[in-house]
Amino acid sequence: MNYCDIIERISYDILEKNDPGNVASYIPELAKINPDKYGVFIKPIDQEGCGVGSCHEKFSIQSISKVLLLAKSYGIHGELLWKRMGYEPSGDSFNSLVQLEYEKGIPRNPLINAGALVLCDILIDSLPKPKDDFLGFVRKLAVDDTISYNEKIAESEAKNGYTNSAIAYLIKSFGNLKNPVEEVLDFYFHVCAIEMSVETLATSFLFLANGGIVPKTKERILSLSKTKRINAIMQTCGFYDEAGEFAFKVGLPGKSGVGGGIVAVHPGIYSVAVWSPKLNKKGNSYKGMKLLEQLTSATDSSIF
Repeated sequence: MNYCDIIERISYDILEKNDPGNVASYIPELAKINPDKYGVFIKPIDQEGCGVGSCHEKFSIQSISKVLLLAKSYGIHGELLWKRMGYEPSGDSFNSLVQLEYEKGIPRNPLINAGALVLCDILIDSLPKPKDDFLGFVRKLAVDDTISYNEKIAESEAKNGYTNSAIAYLIKSFGNLKNPVEEVLDFYFHVCAIEMSVETLATSFLFLANGGIVPKTKERILSLSKTKRINAIMQTCGFYDEAGEFAFKVGLPGKSGVGGGIVAVHPGIYSVAVWSPKLNKKGNSYKGMKLLEQLTSATDSSIF
């Protein structure tokens, strides 16, 4: 299938339409991004990938990194992970405290902010140098040693991360954070501030389309069973209170970030990443959602 022609045609159509979304303004550094940026890259397992627009420009992947946190933690701890968090959809916003209090500090799933904070706590205990070691893991998945943290964005998040601080302290009050809250938050803000292009983002998720193996290096990252479960969690939890609509309209496991990125995988076939900073009311890229909906329709590549 000629994916290049398909994404070029769809992108032309998407870019011609009005985008009613807005950039994430609650993180000041993200508010500085050109709202009209657009890039998409599709990476088949057995072909060279191709992209359209600003597909080589780096941006802050934000909550998309939660999937990679989960992959690293799950690879180390296996099923013990689920003693610290669940794997059910939340049905609430990504930074809700109400549900967390009701469920006594056990995050509903790993892809909401509370779940990612617990994953950071777990990796602080598991890795000798958490920030360096996790960045090395991401670089390995993307086969790109230039990937790094954006310190300005991490600092901006730390200065304005009041809700995340409240979430962390609430989890701590229930005994589900073992390390100092400030240390967990620092790691979390850096993880969200990882910068990648849609090309490297699509490449880094390709192991989830390939049964847990990085296609280029042939290194196994996760077992087939663990890979299947992470894809299932992305399908049900990757878009917070819009997960059902993404499954309904796109039909792929995926994850969004408030930096305007979305990545999705079709197991056995491809991974695809899109970046458009204007977000809809649920905090997901407006054009990114439209692009992926049209892509799976045009290629008949929904998993359903």
